[in-house]
Amino acid sequence: MNQNRFKRALAQRQSQIGLWLGLPNAYTAEMLAGAGFDWLLIDGEHAPNTLDSILAQLQAIAAFDVQPVVRASWNDPVEIKRLLDIGARNLLVPMVQSAADAIAAVAATRYPPGGIRGVGSALARASQWNRTSDYLASAQETLCVLVQVETRVALDELDAICAVDGVDGVFIGPSDLAADLGHLGNPGHPEVQLAVEDAIAGICRSGKAAGILIGDETLAHRYIDLGTTFTAVGVDTTILARGAEALARRFKMETASVTTMARGPSVY
Repeated sequence: MNQNRFKRALAQRQSQIGLWLGLPNAYTAEMLAGAGFDWLLIDGEHAPNTLDSILAQLQAIAAFDVQPVVRASWNDPVEIKRLLDIGARNLLVPMVQSAADAIAAVAATRYPPGGIRGVGSALARASQWNRTSDYLASAQETLCVLVQVETRVALDELDAICAVDGVDGVFIGPSDLAADLGHLGNPGHPEVQLAVEDAIAGICRSGKAAGILIGDETLAHRYIDLGTTFTAVGVDTTILARGAEALARRFKMETASVTTMARGPSVY
């Protein structure tokens, strides 16, 4: 099997810049795959994706020099098994609260006796339908397991989570963390920022790769300086929505300005 370049880059602490995909569409995924990012996150937790739409996006991205990461909707071994079988090699598991949760996530990606992943390689895109002769033996080496910490409970258990064998990286969820700390919708709050920075430091001390999603460019650069290795710096839905709003606003302002000039100055 081909080496997992994303996993290797994280192990070597090479900064990887990513973009979040919330549009459940292979066409937009293909468009963004050529934009120059190191990795793209296909979101199965908050975006309206299905197994079919995730598969289509994996297929669209495959032709490009960018690495796909898939976020599962939950730490569910059945869902993880299906994501792996359709070819997800970099997996982000949300809401990991403890070492036991992290162990369960890793076990879901391993065949017995090292885990509980069901064997169905003859049906799987991941093994090229058994055309990859050593897939069963080598799959574990090419899978990258990322776990997401996003609550106070998870941060209290961070050292134990990082110590779990098979966890390649730990991703900090600033929005859920802000909510859990009592600052819903305000991940920039000083208390949240302190928690994020402490978490980055703790993950780096453990030797695991640290990751985060942040749309604020100043904060993104700060997190990279602090040691995040896989840093998502934007979301496709946000880029589209804010870009469209800005375009409409510019033209409406220009139209209003022209109309005012045509009418002449106000007499009031």
